[in-house]
Amino acid sequence: MPIVDLFFRWFHLIFALVWVGHNYASFIQHPGFRPFNPQTSEQARNADMEQRMQREHGTFRYASIVVWCTGMGMLWYRGWLEGALSLSGSLAPIGVGAWIGTLMMLNLWLIMWPHQKKVLGFVAASDEERVRCSRITFLASRTNTILSVPLLFFMAAGSHGINLWL
Repeated sequence: MPIVDLFFRWFHLIFALVWVGHNYASFIQHPGFRPFNPQTSEQARNADMEQRMQREHGTFRYASIVVWCTGMGMLWYRGWLEGALSLSGSLAPIGVGAWIGTLMMLNLWLIMWPHQKKVLGFVAASDEERVRCSRITFLASRTNTILSVPLLFFMAAGSHGINLWL
């Protein structure tokens, strides 16, 4: 196995565990929606924000980029990129997985993160806006968690040569 393929595979796997693992951990640790509460004391809000910052930020967002790039890199290196993305023939299952992964990454960076910045106070927002944004980030996170199940199915189906369209 060439070193390039090995690099793509391992980085894809390791960073996928970080990204998807964060989604599942968040789902298990916080199964219900708990909105931002502007009526709490400043000290309690600061403690809550610090806890959210420790739990929510950093590696997992950037892990999504590494996972997406290495996944596309593997498809490109094997000459499968065009066929997978156009859902052609036996590459359709892995292509569906690639499209779901792309939607998950876009959800994280274009929906969840902009709203989460308001909740955490990185971007100025009124208390009402922060409450609204906390609900949006909750739902966007749950969407990614739910999408990870078919994503894993299609990625495994595609990598084992299973043609689901027969």
